[in-house]
Amino acid sequence: MPARTRELPPSEDAAIAIALAETALPFADSPSAEVEHWIRILRMHGEVGSALQALGAGERPLSELDAGADEAEGVRVHSVYSEASRIAGEHGDEIVSTADLLSALIELYGPLFDDVLRAHGVATAELLERLGRVP
Repeated sequence: MPARTRELPPSEDAAIAIALAETALPFADSPSAEVEHWIRILRMHGEVGSALQALGAGERPLSELDAGADEAEGVRVHSVYSEASRIAGEHGDEIVSTADLLSALIELYGPLFDDVLRAHGVATAELLERLGRVP
């Protein structure tokens, strides 16, 4: 049985983002809607929020979402946090940042995350570069 890694504590901004996601994601009716909620949340918090705003990420009306288009199952908030904790640990960090949450979202949602982010006018590679993360 593989050793289970401990989850790192979140930064203040990451903790707020996680709490907001736990509240908002149950109302998402598709993985695209989940990603949309995550982007809206991250746009307002931490280093990811600063980077998204600097890159001109705009708000997108929720009515623009294609509710029935996704057949894939969504990702649980705890799964995102666990992956973000793993990523932070790999970087030698002691806390999970919003950049770690972003990296986890990119990993877990894959091309869907790229597509939804692009609808906000930002490319994933551009955002990662702004944050000093290798795409």
